[in-house]
Amino acid sequence: MTLKTPSDVAFARQAAARAMGAIGASAIKTTKFVTAVSEIARNAVIYGRGGVISFAQTGPSGRQSVIAVCTDRGPGIEDISAAIADGYSTGKSLGLGLGGAKRLVDRFEITSSSRQGTKVTLECGPR
Repeated sequence: MTLKTPSDVAFARQAAARAMGAIGASAIKTTKFVTAVSEIARNAVIYGRGGVISFAQTGPSGRQSVIAVCTDRGPGIEDISAAIADGYSTGKSLGLGLGGAKRLVDRFEITSSSRQGTKVTLECGPR
């Protein structure tokens, strides 16, 4: 799914909710995952010059999880540790986005470079 506009972020949120529904995730876990996806997709649109997000299910039946992988073509994040810390912002936000997204999911991975942009992987199970 392409991320270019705020409406694309809304579509990503809907796709995340559908994916979590497909694995029978609780309402709380679904809300957390959708919120994390929304933040990462929004960052790709605002800071990353657009990007792409994809969703997949992984794991054995009954214990599946959803993985979202978001990549952008932006300038990269110079200091990932600082960017994940609460209060860090290069824009006019509260600086809770990346750190908040990390706290909402079961697995959070981020890589970034000035040549290849940023890649964020989120994974969340049903409970």
